[in-house]
Amino acid sequence: MSSEWQRTEHVNLMLDDLGTWAVVGLSGDESRTAYQVAAALQQRGKRIVPIHPSAPTVLGEQGYASLADVPFGIDVVDVFRRSDAAGQFVDEAITVGAKAVWFQLGVVDEDAFARAEAAGVPMVMDTCPLIEWRRRG
Repeated sequence: MSSEWQRTEHVNLMLDDLGTWAVVGLSGDESRTAYQVAAALQQRGKRIVPIHPSAPTVLGEQGYASLADVPFGIDVVDVFRRSDAAGQFVDEAITVGAKAVWFQLGVVDEDAFARAEAAGVPMVMDTCPLIEWRRRG
């Protein structure tokens, strides 16, 4: 784990200032971590946008098959995918003009992190919003 991947200013920006979170890999399966994190984001006032190939409605929010299908602005792209499949979502986030990218605990792609940084898109990697909120107290 690298502290570079979890810069305090990037974590604070996303948790405090950015409100619309596209959650990649979110389905209606309540036992999945993505569902639990999305529910917690909603409880903290964030708007969640499910991104899943079958585009289900989850937690009362319309889902979309891809980031490009979302018809409004996305602040944070929160990625729940294996590390070897996650990098494409950095590129898509940059393309759609997302303001930040968050890779969940265990999701690491250093090349994707470098691409986000080069594009000026703040990125956090290998942690979870719930962990970061707990750290803050």
